[in-house]
Amino acid sequence: MFNRTTATTEGRFGAWRRLSTAAVIGAAAIALAGCTTVSPSVEGASGGSGGSDCGSAETQAAITAAVAGRTIKIGYTPPILSEFYTQVEKSAHNRMQQLEECYGIKWEWSRQGALNDAHSGVEAVGIVENFISNGFDAVFVCSAAPHATMQEIYAQGSAEGVDFYQFNSTEELENPSQADDPTGGLHTISNIGYDDRWQSGYIAGQYLAKLLKGEGQIVQILGPSGSDWTKLRQQGFEAAIAEFPGMQIVGSADGGYVRDKGLTAAQDLLTKFPEISAIYGENEDMALGASQAIDLAGLKHWDGSEGIITIGADGLISGMDSIREGQLTATVDVNSVQMGITMIDTLFQHEVLGMSVAQFIRIPTTVVDKANVDWAEGLIADAMAGPGSY
Repeated sequence: MFNRTTATTEGRFGAWRRLSTAAVIGAAAIALAGCTTVSPSVEGASGGSGGSDCGSAETQAAITAAVAGRTIKIGYTPPILSEFYTQVEKSAHNRMQQLEECYGIKWEWSRQGALNDAHSGVEAVGIVENFISNGFDAVFVCSAAPHATMQEIYAQGSAEGVDFYQFNSTEELENPSQADDPTGGLHTISNIGYDDRWQSGYIAGQYLAKLLKGEGQIVQILGPSGSDWTKLRQQGFEAAIAEFPGMQIVGSADGGYVRDKGLTAAQDLLTKFPEISAIYGENEDMALGASQAIDLAGLKHWDGSEGIITIGADGLISGMDSIREGQLTATVDVNSVQMGITMIDTLFQHEVLGMSVAQFIRIPTTVVDKANVDWAEGLIADAMAGPGSY
């Protein structure tokens, strides 16, 4: 069994880091050093000495020359300061430190998240405007503010030399056809996340249908009414359940994307619908609240053949622990670790190496349950134990 207390920056994280680095080094080698290949036999790790993580000595020297000792000033604004966004940030910091050690790039990082109503997006507008006025080079934004509002701010900031990268966002709802506009109407360099329509709600619905063999009553705990994340996850979940005539969504309640409200919502739903087979929480905090409600009601958690199934979405260390303990059946891990890594890789490729990057980058997701919780938790725990700190 995986023990988080023994996690180190080597092992799983070292292998994961080297694998992810290949994307940067491979592209950079082609751009800067012709067909030079990475040589794993070169010893050393950083600072121009050459190393398997940094590329061959020739490639490392070329990229270091392109960096030219530059400092990049980055703003980071998640919709709320939560466990998930801390995991994203820590993974980004690990990648930043690796790139700094390899190529001499320097970073200034500023995090500002909403302190009050995260899902209105009101605070995000002022935060991003502050980053622009203070001359940041690039800003990572995940915001619940209206799409049109944010795009207007991005356009203004871009005119002043600030590049914007959305992450974990919901541009699927508003993005017009790229047939008429090659940028899809988006004033962002890249949009890094996953497809909410299919890789969260839909996959959760498929998983429930498989366990329940296409039969059973389900209740949903939704995010705030009007939230784009709520719309997309609900859309995918309901599409999956509709494929199974023997399954029925009998009730739903607003859990506000937080654990205590998820608990209250689940208690109400369990009272109204005592014969349910499963609870779907649109995010993991609400699903963990539902798990608490099952305990407080004296009901049985799913044991592989009977009980109430609970499934959420995010991929939190706390959720992984609950899966192992049998308190949460499963979660859709939307890959906070790879999201943070990809955010920095994409920024480095564009800002430093001058590459044209994909405007939409989709991170792989997976359903995590007892069968694969050890390695899924291990990747997150290793990232959280990594050395990056800014």
